Amino acid sequence: MPTSGDALRVAVYAFDGITMFHLSVPQLVFDEVRRQGLGDWTTVLFSDRAGSVRTAEGYPIGEVRGPSAAEKADVVVIPSWFEDGRAAGPALRRLLTKAHDRGATIAGLCLGAVAVADAGLLSRRTAVTHWQAVDMLAARHRDVAVDASVLYIDHGDVLTSAGTASAIDACLHLVRGRLGAAAANRVARSLVVAPHREGGQAQYIERPLPAQSANDPIALVLDWALRHLAEPLPVERLAGVAHLSRRTFIRAFQASTGVTPAVWVRRQRLDEARRLLESTDLPIDQVAAACGFGSTVTMRQSFAAAFDTSPSEYRRRFDARTENSRAAARTGLSLEVL
Repeated sequence: MPTSGDALRVAVYAFDGITMFHLSVPQLVFDEVRRQGLGDWTTVLFSDRAGSVRTAEGYPIGEVRGPSAAEKADVVVIPSWFEDGRAAGPALRRLLTKAHDRGATIAGLCLGAVAVADAGLLSRRTAVTHWQAVDMLAARHRDVAVDASVLYIDHGDVLTSAGTASAIDACLHLVRGRLGAAAANRVARSLVVAPHREGGQAQYIERPLPAQSANDPIALVLDWALRHLAEPLPVERLAGVAHLSRRTFIRAFQASTGVTPAVWVRRQRLDEARRLLESTDLPIDQVAAACGFGSTVTMRQSFAAAFDTSPSEYRRRFDARTENSRAAARTGLSLEVL
């Protein structure tokens, strides 16, 4: 059975020809959890046999462990795959299915989704991979619905991501699911990457991160909207802040963020709600009002749709406050008094 979110064992598959970037992403994100003191997360590299592998850049990596290193892992990551798209060997397929059967999460990042599909773990499911391999994966596994448009897809037990930087988003998503939004944001800030991109965001957009400049109306609107989440934010109001017509604004907004204004606003409200639920003792109705949901019913419905849980249950799981801060909230004392 998997360990708790605070303690996690991650096994990352390495092979001859893997790029250093793809191999480093899960180690970078998951090891940062430990470096930040957020949880006892450990990562280990394993391959088809113990020894060393040579990266695509020509660097040898020694001390890579054998398949047994993945036997007790809570998360098994295939961070990429061979460029020729070869089929996963029987030993790796057995390793993945065995890990999955005992409750481990399986993550196929970028081309790694190919190996996960070869193991039969994506049958009759949706999946994503690098856009250049979408047709190959769809042709090879006709029982897999390949979505070329998104960043990552999480089924709870199996996760796949699109290419390159999307692997960072998927790994941060795993951190968020285990430790909460505050922990994921802290890891993201330390790594100087965007703290949260939903899996449903477009895989490729004109500008993945809007330029933060005084001449960028969309960037100005994003900043303004974050400071006014408690207020109604219809498209017309946002377009007015940008000094653009409704049609021009929607087109520019989607080109810049990859989603519609309504979807973006809903995601920001959910993120702020999670932050408040994790870090404050505000009643649910006050959290809903502060985030602009209008009613607790609307927030509960949004939470259920996005996270398959309720705000109350989320707070119980991810309450990030210390015992002192909870006691202060109950008694009305400040932390300085305590």
